[in-house]
Amino acid sequence: MRVRRAGRWRMPGTSPQFRGPPIGVPLQERPALIGPAAGGYRFMRSSNRSSRRELLRAAGLAAGLTAAAEARILGAADPPRDPDTVLAGLLEGNKRFMSGQTSLLTRRRPQDFAGLAEGQAPSAVIVACADSRVAPELIFDQGVGDLFVVRVAGNVVTGAGAVVKGSIEYAVAELGCRLILVVGHSQCGAVKAAMAHIDSNDALPGSIGGLVEVIKPAVTAAAGQPGDRLDNTIRANVRKCVETINGLAPILSKAVDSGTLKVVGAVYDLKSGRVDVFS
Repeated sequence: MRVRRAGRWRMPGTSPQFRGPPIGVPLQERPALIGPAAGGYRFMRSSNRSSRRELLRAAGLAAGLTAAAEARILGAADPPRDPDTVLAGLLEGNKRFMSGQTSLLTRRRPQDFAGLAEGQAPSAVIVACADSRVAPELIFDQGVGDLFVVRVAGNVVTGAGAVVKGSIEYAVAELGCRLILVVGHSQCGAVKAAMAHIDSNDALPGSIGGLVEVIKPAVTAAAGQPGDRLDNTIRANVRKCVETINGLAPILSKAVDSGTLKVVGAVYDLKSGRVDVFS
């Protein structure tokens, strides 16, 4: 009778010592020893066999996958959709990023995209600045397929037009996202430009002037507030974006009013890596 040992078949008696079950196999899948046989061991499978789902879950947890990522890999109908749960997961990912203990690097290889080739089910919409230093998948320690990201200079929504607003609405209406997180960031160049333009009242080339005009109301709203003027304006800009999204009819405003959609504002600090949720 042939028996399997450490991932390969052998005949009883061909090895003087049994070295245990294959590495990485969960305890419930490991063979049960039933005694020595011709200098080795014969064994049979435990009756408590794990399903493929359990095996994948064990592997996913060992790799530190988020609940959303685990559900996606396991083929569940949907990742977690409760907005508070999703937000908590994102903030936990940000803590991992801050500590340098990111866990999803193995889910950013080309082969990790193959499983999502036929569709997507992101957990959240991230509206963020196009700044090269602000990458949502990195600062929240998320993998492919976890986030629906809309990036534009100044993370603007108000006055941004149908392209930005329609992208956000699509993620909610078609993909089922229940959390929208607007992420501004420290030292935002677009906000700085808006402040400088107001101070100097100069003309800006091309479409840069139009972008700055969209941010101007945030500059005005933050005027006279105690503290750092730039930081206050960045937060005011995020608040205006959140306010705009909350009022976008008919899709988003209805979802917000019914409690199925949550819109939150945050600021990412470039130096510390911390994401601070404030609205």
